Amino acid sequence: MINTIIFDFGDIFINLDKQAAENAFKKLDVIEWNTDLRELNIQFETGKISREKFLSGIQRNIPNATIEEILAAWNSVLLDFPLYRLEFLQLLSTKYRLFLLSNTDAIHIDNFEQKNGISFYSDFYQCFEKVYFSFEIGLRKPDLEIFKHLISNHKLDPKRTLFVDDKKENTDAALTLGFKVWNLQVGKEDVIELLEKNTL
Repeated sequence: MINTIIFDFGDIFINLDKQAAENAFKKLDVIEWNTDLRELNIQFETGKISREKFLSGIQRNIPNATIEEILAAWNSVLLDFPLYRLEFLQLLSTKYRLFLLSNTDAIHIDNFEQKNGISFYSDFYQCFEKVYFSFEIGLRKPDLEIFKHLISNHKLDPKRTLFVDDKKENTDAALTLGFKVWNLQVGKEDVIELLEKNTL
């Protein structure tokens, strides 16, 4: 019997448009997201470099773009967070231990909080026993250490824990540790179908 659910954030609760970000950076003359930029992203996502170092690192690859233009392009991936998902989560939080586990960075979280306001994001965060952002804990999925971190910190039993994520590499990693998983198919499934799709 499941007693704990760990949720991803992007494309599970908040909608994302990865194509919009790609298009925005193309307009700024980023031909491809190369190895250097990917590494820069991972470093920022795990809190190893500051916001300033991250932005200046991107700017080195597109010297004609301003920091404001880079920020706008970076944040264009973030869309809306439908209220019905928050309401579903609030109901769920009365029956299960809930955790949020997201690969994300300080810029995206700042943007989410500013756009949605303190009342909304406080209600969201309060649904969880603990919120884990990769940039705050220095670990990211699908690294097994991030799952072990939750297991040991909260005495979780993987066999009684469901992990919900839209990336198969992340749910595959959780599976190896004995978690139940739901690899949610974005655009075809919605997190509010959880009770129908999973025997909790």
